[in-house]
Amino acid sequence: MKSIINALSGLAALVMLLAATSLAHAHSINYQVEQKGMAVRAFYSEKDAAAYSQYELYGPGDKNPHQTGRTDKNGYIGFVPDRPGTWKLQVWGESTHGFHGVTTDIKVDKALGLEGFSKPLLAAHTKFITGISLVFGLFGLYSFWLSRRRNPVDDAGANSNPKEES
Repeated sequence: MKSIINALSGLAALVMLLAATSLAHAHSINYQVEQKGMAVRAFYSEKDAAAYSQYELYGPGDKNPHQTGRTDKNGYIGFVPDRPGTWKLQVWGESTHGFHGVTTDIKVDKALGLEGFSKPLLAAHTKFITGISLVFGLFGLYSFWLSRRRNPVDDAGANSNPKEES
């Protein structure tokens, strides 16, 4: 009987030792580095990152943000999408010349990779706007050049009323 009691107390000590080690693991932080996810860079200009700007990221159909936080010092936001669809990212930044904000759509494909993203209207049509500006600018310069070439005497003769002269 004594040997059974010793065996049970040894078994109880082993169970308590295993339970204590599992509780000890619950208080540690583990990590794993994976090569997946997406990165978005927010910036005011190529050399001026939107560092430490607040953002909210909404998954497809989400009412509450999937992720919130601040950009890093280089203006980057990193996230790992968990489903395909259109993700909405809102970034708010404050620079020396005021408060700025932007919302962009990020399209995630079925393989959870980047399918595409929306650009601001000006960035999407920069070539068109530049072309129109050049046409108007050149027309304005040509009109100015023509107006400078006119002889003031010709203008006065063309505008005078022939009835007044007789």
